[in-house]
Amino acid sequence: MLRTMGVSADYLNYVLEQLSALPGVTHRRMFGGAGLYCNGVIFGLIAGDVLYFKAGADNRVDFESRGMDSFRPYPDKPQVSMAYYELPADILEDPEECAAWARRSLASADAVTMRGPRRAKRSIRKG
Repeated sequence: MLRTMGVSADYLNYVLEQLSALPGVTHRRMFGGAGLYCNGVIFGLIAGDVLYFKAGADNRVDFESRGMDSFRPYPDKPQVSMAYYELPADILEDPEECAAWARRSLASADAVTMRGPRRAKRSIRKG
C-alpha cells in the first residue's frame, strides 16, 4: 500500500515561501502529498507535512551526516526507500539555506534527468 499522507495547505505555502529565493518553483499534488518542481524537474516532495529533497552523489552526504531519513513510501515495506531525504528543520527555517539545499537537490535531479530513463537491453534475433 502506498503511503498517502497528505500535505496541509499551510505547510505547503510555508515551504513555497521558504523557497521563494529559487525562481520558478511550482508544485503538483500527488498521492495525497505534493511534488516540488523547478523548470519542470522534480527536486522535492512533501508527504505528511514533511519536506524531502532529492539526494544524489553530490549531496547525499549532507543529509546522511545530519542523520536524516530517506523517504519510505510503503509503511509495510520499510526496506524500500527513495532517493529523497528529509530536510533538516533548521535548514527549512532559513530561506537562504533552504534555497541553497534546493539548488543542490535540483542539480542532482537534473543529472538523473540528463542521463535519461534506464532501458532494458533487448536482444535482436536475426533470421
